[in-house]
Order: sequence, then C-alpha cells, then structure tokens
Amino acid sequence: MDLKLTKPVCFFDLETTGLKVAEDRIVEISILKIFPNGTKESKTWLVNPEMKIPEETIAIHHITNEKVENEPTFNELAPLVYEMVKDCDLAGFNSNKFDVPLLAEEFLRAGIDLDLDNNVLIDIQNIFHKMEQRTLVAAYKFYCEKDLTNAHSAAADTEATYEILLAQLDRYPEDLKNDMGFLSEFSSRGKNVDFVGHIVYNDKNEEVINFGKHRGKLLVDVFDKEPGYYGWMMGAQFPLYTKKTLEKLFEKYKADKEAANKRSEQEKLSDLMSKFNKKI
Repeated sequence: MDLKLTKPVCFFDLETTGLKVAEDRIVEISILKIFPNGTKESKTWLVNPEMKIPEETIAIHHITNEKVENEPTFNELAPLVYEMVKDCDLAGFNSNKFDVPLLAEEFLRAGIDLDLDNNVLIDIQNIFHKMEQRTLVAAYKFYCEKDLTNAHSAAADTEATYEILLAQLDRYPEDLKNDMGFLSEFSSRGKNVDFVGHIVYNDKNEEVINFGKHRGKLLVDVFDKEPGYYGWMMGAQFPLYTKKTLEKLFEKYKADKEAANKRSEQEKLSDLMSKFNKKI
C-alpha cells in the first residue's frame, strides 16, 4: 500500500543525549521524506551536541563523544534540516511526545521557528499502542515480521517506522484511513497547545494548564488570579517552544483584557450620557 499524500511527509528519528526536551541535545537525526508521487529522499546526520553524552545513553544508541566531536553542530545543520522538513507533515515513533518537541527546541536555539500550524503530526507509536500495546522492536516484528537488529540507530528506526505505518494501514483497513489528517488525529493523545502538552485544549477549545498546582485550570483564569505565574514560567526551565507559545497567549490575553476594559468604559460613558439626556 502507498500513502495517499497531498504534501510530503517526513518520517524522522532522533538519537539524543537524554530525554529532557528543554536540556538535552540531538546527536543523530535521520529523515525519510516521502513525496506524493511516491519518490523518497533520505538523509542522516551525526551531530555534535556541544555537551557530554552520558555513558548510560551511549550504552543505548552507541554514539560516543569521540564519534561526534568533529561533526557539525545542530546550529550549523539547522538550515539543511529545515529545508528538508519545512511545509511537510511529520511522522515518527513516540514523536509527538519527544522527537517533535526536541526538534522544535533545537530549531529555536538555532533561530528558526518550526511553524507546524498547517501541518499534521502522526505518531505511529500511539497508533500501535491503541491497536496492540507494544514497543518499536515488537511492532516491527508484529507488523512486518522482521527483526529490528539495529534498534536505536536513527536510520534503522526511521525506516522501520515508515514500514510499520504501511503495514498498519494494510492490517486495519476498517479502522484506519490512508489520510494524513485522520492519522494525525488518531495518533494524538489529546490536543496540545504547545508540543510537550504543558498547555492543552479542553473540549471547548480553551487553553488549560496541564501540570503542577494549576493543572486543569483555564490559562486566562490563572493569568487573572496569579499574574506572577506567567513570569515564573518564562523564567523556569521550560522548553523554548512552550515559552514562545505562552508569550503569544499572554499577549492575546492582554489585548483581550484591554479591549474588554475599553468596552466597559464606553458602556459606562453611554449610561452616563443616557442619564444626563433624560434629566434634560
């Protein structure tokens, strides 16, 4: 089965220094770009993370500090990576929760805003978990009947992720549609406002805090009742994309508040004029 595409989709995988989106860095990135006509383009880069890779992480992906010390930094590679993924839908395995947020974070550090407002995100792991509840290696064995011998190699993981999605479409024709928008919706877990889900939409499409002491509260209510919370978030160790999103929402909140205050003043003035006219 071939994917039905209206725009290119980039399957991608990251190997990193760790699992903290706001702190860790990419050490390898692999992208498999599928075009609507079925042609493919693939690129894999080793990346100097400009920080030490912990031994426990090296034990997983086997990318050593010596292996990347003479490789380009992400800041140097960013224009090439961006050129490959811009205007594309993105797909990966556990990508909505980890790979997309961390990639967006690296782009922002490099001065590039990865705007995905008009693109969809497809997380093949979420489809797999909803249908079968397993891991990437097990998913590859289950759907493709192959052993993923090079697991935690970005290129092998990326190719396997692409093959798994094709096999999922073949296996679940009654449940899955060969449509990027549908797959994005099916593979999402709730509607995040920022990539990592610190702010989410409720069923009324309102922004809600999704962590800490204000979990479940409307963002505008928190802005109203605890104005200092915005400043705390902007100064805390949150991902850059979360801060960028929060700043945009805070500016909108202030504009809406100012507009509401102006309407209130105009209504008061109108009432006074009405009372004055009646006395006359």
